[in-house]
Amino acid sequence: QVQLQESGPGLVKPSQTLSLTCTVSGVSIVSSPYYYNWFRQPPGKGVEWMGAISFGGNRDYSPSFKNRTSIARDVFRNQVMLQLRSVSPEDTAVYYCGRSTSLSSRVYDYRGSGTQVTVSS
Repeated sequence: QVQLQESGPGLVKPSQTLSLTCTVSGVSIVSSPYYYNWFRQPPGKGVEWMGAISFGGNRDYSPSFKNRTSIARDVFRNQVMLQLRSVSPEDTAVYYCGRSTSLSSRVYDYRGSGTQVTVSS
């Protein structure tokens, strides 16, 4: 059974770097043809796709986040990580990871339950 679970700090101070981890179980993150996406939903707003990493390690980022986002993976731990630099209160959101079968797809066959991140001093 495939499961994705996000984890990270619930509270981050402005200007700091947010680091989140998506732990994947039931499938290897290098298995084709899957992509692991990060997306978020700020309070009262729609879902924002942030970026993804492919089974082969290729990365793609939303232009809205490209300048301050990094996605990496740890194959041995079967984890996908997100870093978001220079956070502000506008980055307060529920952050999710989800698996898709193409880079352009925003349909996820598996996704985590999300982790709340609040940016506040």
